[in-house]
Amino acid sequence: MRVHLAALAVACTTLFACPATAHGPTPQKAELRTTIAASPDAVWKLAGDFAGIGAWHPLVRAVKATGGNAPGAERTLVLEKGEITDGLDTYDAATRSLSWRLNTENAEALPVSFYTTTLTVSGAGAGSAVVWNARFYRGDTSNFPPDELNDEAAVAAMTAFFEAGLEGLKAKVEGK
Repeated sequence: MRVHLAALAVACTTLFACPATAHGPTPQKAELRTTIAASPDAVWKLAGDFAGIGAWHPLVRAVKATGGNAPGAERTLVLEKGEITDGLDTYDAATRSLSWRLNTENAEALPVSFYTTTLTVSGAGAGSAVVWNARFYRGDTSNFPPDELNDEAAVAAMTAFFEAGLEGLKAKVEGK
């Protein structure tokens, strides 16, 4: 009986110790804000068009979209290193907010494996405030991802994508 209990104790320790030492990816976050010298309605006219991101985001080379601004709509963004596909989750013109998620990943084009993101336009003095935030996972979700697909690469890529987009939106709306 002692041998069986000792073997059981070793087996249990081994079984439960492995998950404690393993880890997967943790969700990362990015949030950027900008102010635009235009009314929220003028900014929303561009930013609120789910299929229209190519008109103001300089990193988006082309957009193929279906479904308009209805939840469930999809768009494929053509980026420098490939395509990714987003699906629209929510669209609320009254609060000037839309949220979408990555449906089809391409870690070469954008080194993340999944994201959910929200873009919101609100009034800010005589202009507008635009907030773009996301929660996402790195491009390689294994325990030891290569540098180009790790958490830091994912944060850097999402931040750069948001920065370029917000700068492009601001320039387009302000006519610069």
